[in-house]
Amino acid sequence: MAKRTRPWPALFALCLGFFMVMLDISIVNIAVPSMVRELGTELTAVIWVTSVYLLAYAVPILPASRLGDRFGPKRVFVAGLLVFTAASLWCGLAGDVETLIAARAVQGFGAALMTPQTTAFITHLFPPDERGPAMGAWGSVAGLAMIAGPVLGGVLVDRLGWEWIFFANVPVGLIALALTVILVPDWRPGNSHRFDVPGILLFGAGLVCVVFGIQNGQTYGWGTAFEIIGAGVLLLAGFVLWQRANRREPLLPLRIFRHRDFSLGAASAVTVGFTMTSMLLVFVIYIQSVLGLSPADAGLLIAPLALVSGGVAPFAGRLSDRVNPKYLLAFGMLSLSGGLCLVSLVIIPASSPQALLPGLLLCGLGVGFTFSPMNNVTLNSVERSLVGSASGIFNTARQVGGVLGGAAVGVLVEARTSASMVARANEAAAALPAELRQRFVGGFTGEAGSVVAAGEFGGVPDVAADLPAQARELVAQVTGAALTDAVKAAFLLPVGALIIGLVCAVNLRGPIGQRGSPERMTATR
Repeated sequence: MAKRTRPWPALFALCLGFFMVMLDISIVNIAVPSMVRELGTELTAVIWVTSVYLLAYAVPILPASRLGDRFGPKRVFVAGLLVFTAASLWCGLAGDVETLIAARAVQGFGAALMTPQTTAFITHLFPPDERGPAMGAWGSVAGLAMIAGPVLGGVLVDRLGWEWIFFANVPVGLIALALTVILVPDWRPGNSHRFDVPGILLFGAGLVCVVFGIQNGQTYGWGTAFEIIGAGVLLLAGFVLWQRANRREPLLPLRIFRHRDFSLGAASAVTVGFTMTSMLLVFVIYIQSVLGLSPADAGLLIAPLALVSGGVAPFAGRLSDRVNPKYLLAFGMLSLSGGLCLVSLVIIPASSPQALLPGLLLCGLGVGFTFSPMNNVTLNSVERSLVGSASGIFNTARQVGGVLGGAAVGVLVEARTSASMVARANEAAAALPAELRQRFVGGFTGEAGSVVAAGEFGGVPDVAADLPAQARELVAQVTGAALTDAVKAAFLLPVGALIIGLVCAVNLRGPIGQRGSPERMTATR
């Protein structure tokens, strides 16, 4: 095995590139208010900056894993790294939200080429009984990047502008490229795969329709949105039927789901991806748009979560080789959901940032105990011949969860803000003279209320410009209270997803070797 004696330096080079991929899922969240304001757009459009990246990331992952099998994982990883780095430069140079969305789509495609090669290399460089620490390191990178994104992004946005969350990828990408060329072996599995073009098109079109319908229900009306979502579901159902009928080489080999732990692990990955994307977006909206923290201060507030997660993840990875990873995964999901519930309980329009710390620390503990055990138990549950497909499906599942989480929470926050604003305006109007109340409340109802809700993320709007100063002072109170109500409701989404993930986790069986039947894995070594 080429360069088998130096697996850790090779893994470091791969993880540096993978860190950028995962960082760019979460780093955009901290810049959402700045992008809304500086690009002169609305929240829904900026959510697409995240969603299109995740879509372009999720759809090509499965064929990308086969490209690695055919041409060699190193070559595909290097190609993806070049695309990702160039697209990062394009993102930073974008002058409008449409160009930025297009550049993010290209960036997501580069990420899709890179990601399955990292997990494929772990199975190549490390034997099954040594993969726990390697998966722990890989999981640490994934978890730490998802949490560190807001921290690093906050500093960059505050000091240099939102463009620099993308420009910063360029030097890091060039360093990762040099290290990959030098340290990573040119392993070539030599498998000549067919590419399931109909499957790729059905899966991609179905996922785009579902996400577009969810994310644009407020814009086009939910009647039209449900039609689009329904079309997406039909396309995805057609995809599954085609995978069943395709006897050559389907994009998604359904036989892999006969492995109970793989199926449950992939389902857990969907819920974790949903949770990570949605919770970070909600955190950032609350601490910037309600508490008024700068991007840098917002990032510093989330920093303890990142530190706890990064410190715990390697320990969890090593421990998953000694005990059944399902218990560690269940503990991580319980801690993460508990932290989210604790944060939701303490937030008010004028919360002290310090009041959020206990919940954030508990979330960090949960993240640290989630990624490594989940990766370990899922990818070690299949025979080696299916590891490439398993890696692609697992990563796709996590990104699909992220796409759905970002779309769903963005819609919920905006819709719940609009709805809550009317009630909050009626409460605040009680402090005004009777003749001013109707005019004040009218500024928060119907189309006017939607404008306020959308504009709120770029700064508090003045909907009472023609009213006395007393009324204008109440505007910030109404919008802040309404957005706080929306954030409280939005936290229920990731908690609900984690409950589903917890059910999956407790029904896992655990690695084959820990169940006394190691022969399936050792026979392939």
